[in-house]
Amino acid sequence: MTSSQRTPTGQDQGWPSLVVDEWTDTRDTLHMWTQIVGKVRLAQAPMVNHWWQVPLYVSPRGLTTSSMPHGTRLFDMEFDFVDHQLHIRSSDGGQERVALEPKTVAAFYRETTEALARLGLDVQIWPHPVEVERAVPFAEDTEHASYDPDHARRFWGQLAAGHRVLSAFRSRFIGKSSPVHFFWGAMDLACTRFSGPTAPPHPGGAPNCADWVMVEGYSHELASCGFWPGGSREGTFYAYAYPEPEGYAGYPVRPEGAAYSAELQEFVLPYEAVRTADDPDATLLEFLQSTYEAAAEAGGWDRGALEDDPARRAGAR
Repeated sequence: MTSSQRTPTGQDQGWPSLVVDEWTDTRDTLHMWTQIVGKVRLAQAPMVNHWWQVPLYVSPRGLTTSSMPHGTRLFDMEFDFVDHQLHIRSSDGGQERVALEPKTVAAFYRETTEALARLGLDVQIWPHPVEVERAVPFAEDTEHASYDPDHARRFWGQLAAGHRVLSAFRSRFIGKSSPVHFFWGAMDLACTRFSGPTAPPHPGGAPNCADWVMVEGYSHELASCGFWPGGSREGTFYAYAYPEPEGYAGYPVRPEGAAYSAELQEFVLPYEAVRTADDPDATLLEFLQSTYEAAAEAGGWDRGALEDDPARRAGAR
């Protein structure tokens, strides 16, 4: 006899509401925690173009590193926002957990490092955060110490909804495309399409992040889109092109409520506008498609060679 149990989660709401100002403390603490785990992946995974070896991925329970090598073994780390644990699992059967609860970044860093050591996973990371103005070393950060489990679960629900639609959008493109992944540096969910040609060297400028990191990330012409838990009342969907082609900012994108931000140099659409729409998935897809078309048309992309219908590809030949 088998049984199943469902835990009420933000994901059950489809598009959960989460007001940024109400969870900023938890968000900023969780940002640092994801950087610690992300840096473990950075230290262990082989280098992939545009740093694709470093992000986390949306999982059925939270955010995961996926498998990482350690000698002849594999291990993974997963933020479980249902049971509120960081799970660390090794291919030889070893398991450790770190509780996700109110605690300082310093305590989380110490507990995570000790858990890895108990599994025989000696991993050396650069113990400082990146892409933030105040890069307090993890071992010294006692300022960020908040964790509201409902807010963390709702954030995961936002990521899960965004991941679903971004994945459908990604399926329409047969050129080079990134996975749908969570970059812990800026704490955003992203998917990036590439036209093919190389791009001018990126000027860099991200706080506490070497310029050469951005040069690698933006080495080829691209159109990127994603979600960030800031910028508007409940977070923001965004889209930008690098390098930005002439005419891009003035392209008529959809839906109503989407706009180009001259300050950010990207198109933005409030998460709340998507959540409250009659068809949130279709609304977000419209934004993703129209902003991509802005980059492709203004940039002269070979759309015929780069796009295809996923339903046609899946059909019998």
